[in-house]
Parts: sequence; C-alpha cells; structure tokens
Amino acid sequence: MDVKEWLPSSIRGSAIERTLAAGQILFSRGDHAAGLYEVVSGKVRRSRTDSDGRELVLGIACAGDTIAEASLFSPIYHSTATAITKVVVRFHRKATLLAEFARNPRVAQSFMRLLACQVIDLRARLERHNLRSARERVRHYLAADANGDIVVLPGTVKDLAGELGLTHEALYRTLSEMEGEGEIARLKGKIRFLPH
Repeated sequence: MDVKEWLPSSIRGSAIERTLAAGQILFSRGDHAAGLYEVVSGKVRRSRTDSDGRELVLGIACAGDTIAEASLFSPIYHSTATAITKVVVRFHRKATLLAEFARNPRVAQSFMRLLACQVIDLRARLERHNLRSARERVRHYLAADANGDIVVLPGTVKDLAGELGLTHEALYRTLSEMEGEGEIARLKGKIRFLPH
C-alpha cells in the first residue's frame, strides 16, 4: 500500500527529506526509533545479521513504501536499512504520526490496513521458506509477485537469494535450469514466465 493512500498530505508535508548514496545506512538495528521513513525514490534493503554473521534480507522497499512501521510502537529499530541505489526518503516523526492517529481514526484505520497487508505478505514469505527445494521457492515467489507474466525484481538477484533463504549460487543455478528448460526467461531486472 502506497503511503499516499493512508498518510494525509498535511503530515507528509511536515516530513524531513534526506538523500542517501548507494551503500549508505539509513538506520541500524538497535538504534533509537524516532519514527518511520517513506521511500520517495530508489531502493532500500532491510536486513538483520544472524549469529554466523550472515545477512538475512527481510525485504526491499521501493518508492511509495514505508520502512520501520513497528518503530512507532518500539523504542528501537529491529533491522538495518541500507540504500541499494541512490535513495530519497522522508522521515515522519513518531509523535506526529501517533497524534494524527489519535485525532483521525480514518488515518489510524488506513495504517492498520497497511500493517494487515504486511502480515499477509509475511505469512506468504514464511510459507515460501518452508518449501524444501530452491525451485519450489522460486516458483512460489514468482507466482506471488507476478504482475501478469512478468516479475520485476525489487533488488539484485543476490538480494532475492537472501529473501528466499538461498545462497546466491543455488539461486543462480536454479534460475539457469528453469531458463534452460523453457520455464522462464531472464531479462534485465525481470523474470518472465513462458507458456508451456
């Protein structure tokens, strides 16, 4: 759900805009959570690091997405947000948003709708991670994210591997096999389903 669908323009106008270069960290896990961010342009990777030091990709945020919604109800950020590309974000203060929710129940309900959509997405991702084979995970991802017969990758193939819980080598191999068997065609930043 695009931020314009739930956040009034008066609140959006009071946001603080910030530009980040590719690779720059917007916030780190454990940082004080002062509010949430709206991605205006570019792409931001949300991740955590496991006990072995491996980065686990939690998602890629694109223009119109928000990041760190849970920060409104938490003292700290629970993930790290890193710019994948040059990024412009708008920072929305926690106190401003919570006051708007208290004043305007329609805005609060719209925000709840956003969170409900995220819960549905997380359940699909959990389902995907429980699939055993790399091919099953890729098919599940492509079926869930297809707009017609083309899926636009939100980040790099390596980012997708992290999101699918696969090594990038396993994902590259699986995509190559699927392409060789005529199941998909890989285009720059996209994957297209091919008719059987």
